[in-house]
Amino acid sequence: MRHVTDDERRARLAVRHALAPPYRVGTPEAATEAITALHATEAASVSLSCWARVDGFELTDLDRALYEDRSLVKQLAMRRTLFVFPRDLLPLVWSSASARVATAERARITKGVVKVGITTDGERWLKEARTQLLALLAATPDGCTTADVRAAVPMVDVKVELSAGQTFTASGVLTLLSLSGEIVRGVNTGRWFTSRHRWTLMDRWLGETAPPPPSATDGYRELVRRWLHSFGPGTEDDLVWWLGSTKSAVRTALQALDAVEVSLDGGATGWLLPDDVDEVGDPGPWVALLPVLDPTVMGWKGRDFYLGPHREQIFEIRGNAGTTAWADGRVVGCWVQDGDGVVRVSLLEKVSARTRQALDAEAVRLTQWLAGQRIGTPYATPAMKAARAM
Repeated sequence: MRHVTDDERRARLAVRHALAPPYRVGTPEAATEAITALHATEAASVSLSCWARVDGFELTDLDRALYEDRSLVKQLAMRRTLFVFPRDLLPLVWSSASARVATAERARITKGVVKVGITTDGERWLKEARTQLLALLAATPDGCTTADVRAAVPMVDVKVELSAGQTFTASGVLTLLSLSGEIVRGVNTGRWFTSRHRWTLMDRWLGETAPPPPSATDGYRELVRRWLHSFGPGTEDDLVWWLGSTKSAVRTALQALDAVEVSLDGGATGWLLPDDVDEVGDPGPWVALLPVLDPTVMGWKGRDFYLGPHREQIFEIRGNAGTTAWADGRVVGCWVQDGDGVVRVSLLEKVSARTRQALDAEAVRLTQWLAGQRIGTPYATPAMKAARAM
């Protein structure tokens, strides 16, 4: 059995995720392909993830891809997380990861409206809500905000308590329709670091009728294939966590892909695509500053090979990753901004003078790119809080 060391996994990460300078890419589309999908829960992170991977990146580059060419599309999927996907991947996501989340979301809504006494038939209520929402969006070429929907369709302007104290109003039904690919988060009416989108019909947004979704098995197989190319080698547990799926779905996909077993440091078994078993060479020294919830730091369940002892400092209590400072494939700290918007790197371990100099230079580059704009987040980690207090 081929053995892949942690050193090689870090080298693969540098190359496949377009982070080492020689391997950076030229467009947001290429950056998204490199890591399968961009995390979009935090609006600013989409741009900052591209900035770290695209040479000469400008905000207009991402606006073109998202809102003009629409070659990248926002879609809620794995683990009920908002992602930016390459357009061609959408039907495969709808039938697999998104469909799994939609099943749970549908049950919560239909049970919730019955529980609070809005209706005695949750399925019938949801069917009518869907009909009215789609009719509204069909009659509104420029799309609608969630507030517009609540005003125009009173039946969804309700508040239902879900588990863990969560509630939904119109946004719950809109979320469900987006999971199935019927509607999409369209134009953002706010600035690049905020999310104030207008909902619109998916077919209208894409300019064509979406093809019928393939089977869930086909969808999962393609997601697993792309994940293995970007993140492999990874374990079965890594894939189950990332997909928010079942072991059965993952094992079926691995078998269909003829994935190859490899041994990993620490004794775990990982998987690679059959045409990707050759060793990846050392990409040379590199550093990177990645944003909150960047796909690289969130890509695996087993994170010791790049986090070392820093997991509790880099992740907040809900399991969300904060900003990270990387050196040669390992997280060595985080970054924050001061009151003037200047980026400062805060280390969690000692690094060489050369590495510290490179990280400081990257902080200057990011400061210049942000041009005084401060980026807030609800996902401040212990490392970030300590850095801000310094």
